[in-house]
Amino acid sequence: MQRQFVNEIQPRDAIDEIFRVADKQLRANRQGQDYILLQLNDRSGQISGLRWNANQSQYESFQRGQFIRVIGTAQLHNGNLQIIVQDFELVPDEVVNLADFSANDPQEIENNWLELSGRLRSFKNLHLLRLSQCYLDDAQLVARLRRAPAGVKTHHAYEGGLLRHLVDLMRLAVAVAPAYPQLDAEMLLMGVFLHDLGKLDELSYDGDLTYTDSGQLIGHLVQGVVDLQQRAAALEQSGAGAIPADILWRLSHMIVSHHGCLEHGSPKVPMTLEAIVLHYLDDMDAKINAATEIIRADRNSDSRWTSFQAVLGRKLYKPSML
Repeated sequence: MQRQFVNEIQPRDAIDEIFRVADKQLRANRQGQDYILLQLNDRSGQISGLRWNANQSQYESFQRGQFIRVIGTAQLHNGNLQIIVQDFELVPDEVVNLADFSANDPQEIENNWLELSGRLRSFKNLHLLRLSQCYLDDAQLVARLRRAPAGVKTHHAYEGGLLRHLVDLMRLAVAVAPAYPQLDAEMLLMGVFLHDLGKLDELSYDGDLTYTDSGQLIGHLVQGVVDLQQRAAALEQSGAGAIPADILWRLSHMIVSHHGCLEHGSPKVPMTLEAIVLHYLDDMDAKINAATEIIRADRNSDSRWTSFQAVLGRKLYKPSML
């Protein structure tokens, strides 16, 4: 039987399909009755599922990252498609076609990696070149970077998403830098590379897509700075020479300030030219990617507008993508 992918589901469709559990929560309604809120996905996208009148044993019968067969009905609620789940059962991994759950394009990831590593290896600043080589020579880091998402829900939240985000930002930085000769273009590129690398430790993406304990407690800004300091110290201890302190300060500042303001999680606001540019380019790329995915996933075909999107604080005009 042909698979019904998430992006093919229409309101009032009968659902009998296997999905991966991206997230699950046991909640209580206003009457105090428990229900399970699910986030279900395949390679085409993600959809919410609601199992009313649930209990603790049903909630504990499966885990995030596992596969379940879902029987139910699709419906629109406030402009968003969801599945009302009548029944579900755990499905063993070995009977699942894993290709249905991976949006990974190996050639695209390889091309993105070659572009990113090529830019880092072209630095004229020898200190930045040595530092970037320290990352590129780390086979474990490279393998993780080729797989990691950049976010959990709307910001490049797919396998290889972080690498794609970094490459897109590097292209933007290369395009912008000539217009502002007062910028240190290589410092900006190195900051682009480093700014989100802490997400390799902040996020868990083996099966389920969620935050690690250290990611919840510390966060990728701090994790990225700690990793940078450790690598710089290792370079010095190896006899390769110390990275100048002012370079490390400026790179660390770009990492901790790239969210732009204190209320968005940055302990410092951008205070160098390169940090200011990085923040605005990063914010633009993340918001455009999020808006694109929201418009693409919207099923409210009788309106030119999406429903209100809390993540962006607005509705979106859909014909802009036609």
